[in-house]
Amino acid sequence: MGDTNHITTRWMGQMAFESTNPSGHTLKIDASPEDGGEGSGYRPKALMLSALAGCSGLDVASLIKKMKLEVEDFHIDTFGDLTDEHPKYYDKVRIQYHFHGPDLNEEKLKRAVELSVEKYCGVMEMFRQFAELDISTHFHNH
Repeated sequence: MGDTNHITTRWMGQMAFESTNPSGHTLKIDASPEDGGEGSGYRPKALMLSALAGCSGLDVASLIKKMKLEVEDFHIDTFGDLTDEHPKYYDKVRIQYHFHGPDLNEEKLKRAVELSVEKYCGVMEMFRQFAELDISTHFHNH
């Protein structure tokens, strides 16, 4: 039996909730105005994409450090396509890793992304159970 994460998510009235995190920070979840909320918090499904990019991003950042790679800027664009039928879930997810810098080691950065995608990232593994993943790596040398 591995570790267990415990989150408490409390109703704040209307369509708003507050959810704790083991880091000690809390985040607010809310529905859009057309769904009866005020749009003053995060949307649950989109949060899953942030969790995916965040999990993989932490892997890649740690590998950039370990491999002593020079990267000026790094961001991940994540696109989740939802099914038409309820319950709507992501059936296809595109994850694009973008690296910027004057002297990028493309081979090693590709390897860092591969290690995260195939070996380290637990959120990626969870997504793999229900979605088709399309991974791409883009280099912007200045």
